[in-house]
Amino acid sequence: MAETHRNASASSSSSLNSSFRDTEDDQTIASILAEEENSKADNRLGKRLSHLDSIPHTPRVNGEIPDVNDATLDHERLSERLVTYGLAELQMEGDGNCQFRAIADQLFRNSEYHKHVRRQVIKQLKHFRKLYEGYVPMKYKSYLKQMKKSGEWGDHITLQAAADRFGAKICLVTSFRDTCYIEIVPTDKNPTRELWLSFWSEVHYNSLYSIGDVPSVAPRRKHWLLF
Repeated sequence: MAETHRNASASSSSSLNSSFRDTEDDQTIASILAEEENSKADNRLGKRLSHLDSIPHTPRVNGEIPDVNDATLDHERLSERLVTYGLAELQMEGDGNCQFRAIADQLFRNSEYHKHVRRQVIKQLKHFRKLYEGYVPMKYKSYLKQMKKSGEWGDHITLQAAADRFGAKICLVTSFRDTCYIEIVPTDKNPTRELWLSFWSEVHYNSLYSIGDVPSVAPRRKHWLLF
């Protein structure tokens, strides 16, 4: 009986430790975010590109991946736009986590925080289900289960959830033929920071900087390359 009690206590202690570690991780993220917010008080990139016109954002799941020819044309169109606006990409790894990596890079200056970003986005989707469920064309629990997996591609629903969770305006420079710029803003609050991402339509996300300001980071794995 005493042995059973000890095992139960150990199990309870392990659960509490796990919960405490999760709380510590969240507190660490919040602390880093606060530091980033202070350091981004003068958002020169946003001010310089404030003339760009955005279309209303509608959260949606990912569409079909374009064929090689269309994807190549889309990439060329995106590259031309970035040059026009004086922007450069910090390449994210093409491991299925690129959207979360790009957001992590903008928030933390470290794409390896992508697991934390994904976890925060899932919490947002789970706790505020009514905000997002109508945009999901499948059972919502199945969508959450799928999106929790590392390597699962983020979509425009997760972008909206990230904007809501982190209180950020996500500025998306795209390869869409008719839409070069999309702003995703928090649903019920004013944004406190701006995150700049490029979106090679249905293929890949990268983190954006002004030309000359891209940090020098050696990728640990092969990033996404053009066909």
